[in-house]
Amino acid sequence: MILVTGATGTIGREVVRRIPADLAVRIMARHPERVTGAGAEAEIVHGDFSDPASLAGVLRGVRTVFLVTNPGGDDDEGFIRAARSAGVRQVVKLSAAAVADSRAEDLITRWQRRNEDLLRGSGMEWTLLRPRAFMSNALSWAGSIRSDDVVRALYGASANACVDPRDVAEVAVRALTEDGHADRVHTLTGPEAISAAEQTAQLAELLRRPLRFEELGPEQARTALGARYPADIVEALLESAERGREGAKAEVDGTVAGLLGRPAGTFRGWAADHLSAFGNASRCGGTG
Repeated sequence: MILVTGATGTIGREVVRRIPADLAVRIMARHPERVTGAGAEAEIVHGDFSDPASLAGVLRGVRTVFLVTNPGGDDDEGFIRAARSAGVRQVVKLSAAAVADSRAEDLITRWQRRNEDLLRGSGMEWTLLRPRAFMSNALSWAGSIRSDDVVRALYGASANACVDPRDVAEVAVRALTEDGHADRVHTLTGPEAISAAEQTAQLAELLRRPLRFEELGPEQARTALGARYPADIVEALLESAERGREGAKAEVDGTVAGLLGRPAGTFRGWAADHLSAFGNASRCGGTG
């Protein structure tokens, strides 16, 4: 039995879609009705990291877990304790590439490091997935692109070796279903480092209409992020962006290609597959 957590999130929902239909799968969600893409045989159950009683039932009979938790809390500690007690053999955890950067001391990275250490010390087999930023983060620009043909972001020239979430999910499924991933760390990036300004230019080409990149200052970014996240998370994201401006996120890693036997997906490829989110192509009606 494989247990998938975070099944309504960016990576979890892609993992659910990719697990082979002949494997026993249980999906834990606080809101089971929001789970999509699961096979007909998948068992979808209610569970909550903050409710130990629910975890005991969710973990019964489970051998392997895909673990996704939200930044800032102590969900990992309780879940790892419950998983160990239930006899789980392996946990594949979604972490972050910043963990390996000695200069990264923001709240989110410290939280990820702590949780990695908890898992390593649990006595269970572990696999750590450390992706760089998800290409799907560009979806946060969709509203302003549709309304104003503009992308607004902090540090537009900062290069980031962002990764296609579908590649992360495919690696996760391999770690859950194949031998050879126990006690290993997989750093996951795209095939190139690309900036927000360059992403904007590629989206413009795909949409066949001009887009403008508008760089936000730190205070403007703080205000924009504050509308979506708590203050401590906002500060962590700003610290992370500053490291990106200094080049900390530009290194390309070949792990995705090595594990999947094909090149990692490009931003252009991801964007082409999600173009409808950004509005209609070529408002002028021509073919370019």
